[in-house]
Amino acid sequence: MTRSFVGKERRLLFEQQFVVFKEVADTKNITLAAKRLHMSQPSISLQIQNMENLYGARFFNRTNKGVTLTKAGEVFYDHVNNILNILTVAQQQISVLTEDQRALIYIGATLTIGEYILPNILAYLYKIRPDVDFKVKIANTETISQEVIEKRIHIGLIEGPAPRNKEIVVEKFWQDELVVVVPSFHPWAARHSITLAELAKERLIMREEGSGTRKVTELALKEMGLDLSQINVTMELGSTQAIKKVVAAGIGITIISSLTVSRECENGLFKVLKVQDSPVYRPLNMLTLAHTTQTKDERFLISMLHDRDLLEAIINGNCEDDKELYPCGDCLEA
Repeated sequence: MTRSFVGKERRLLFEQQFVVFKEVADTKNITLAAKRLHMSQPSISLQIQNMENLYGARFFNRTNKGVTLTKAGEVFYDHVNNILNILTVAQQQISVLTEDQRALIYIGATLTIGEYILPNILAYLYKIRPDVDFKVKIANTETISQEVIEKRIHIGLIEGPAPRNKEIVVEKFWQDELVVVVPSFHPWAARHSITLAELAKERLIMREEGSGTRKVTELALKEMGLDLSQINVTMELGSTQAIKKVVAAGIGITIISSLTVSRECENGLFKVLKVQDSPVYRPLNMLTLAHTTQTKDERFLISMLHDRDLLEAIINGNCEDDKELYPCGDCLEA
């Protein structure tokens, strides 16, 4: 057996032990960790024991309810995270060099962002970075957040409140306004605003319970002083498109993202109104994994999302002919 082979086997063993340790720490359950890693529970327990013997410290407190990290385990967890992140980035960069692969970024987005913002961003990136491919997953906030933590998504874009998790970095990249939308033939169509009292009397079409838009809307109305029991919700629907069709038919009005109705307003189908003296905004947040090293292409995308003027032009579709809005990657990173 050659020395290089032995060295490779040893590196793979250490990497596997680190993966096992992190999975047990994240799940707080050996049985669940074994299931996710497709390993037996005795094998998981043995690897944890071997690591504790090697480092001369106990990493986990074991109880009938599961396992939790000790102080030594918490220190070790941070280092394991850093090591696994470095190995992941190294593998990605080496793969590009050795296999002539195109750069690939995995993006996750919630529904409104995925339908009304991300397509413009991807179209822009296709023009200035044709060497980079993107894989996109559209899902709810909880799913996007979990997949960022599990490194299945590199950059997550979500609407509304972000989850509290020490493994996730949350950065606001845009602000979305929720507006009252009525059909063009509605009696309010000639107005620019309405009062809370008027809103409470009208038939309201809303997203389903659990929707991010619904949650932000209810919180905002409550802060304005409107008792939620006074809201006349006559229909709940599971998609923005369905809500728009119902409103266009004159069945009711809605409170919805201004991004989702810009085209219909331009075409004269809808009229947007504001609640007097009470604009309703929600942050659009970017999620990335803490304590990780992004690739050059991921840093490029993150820098672009931080450029307010550029992003506004992209979202509004105003960068078609403006060459100044096509900076190189180095410029954005700088």
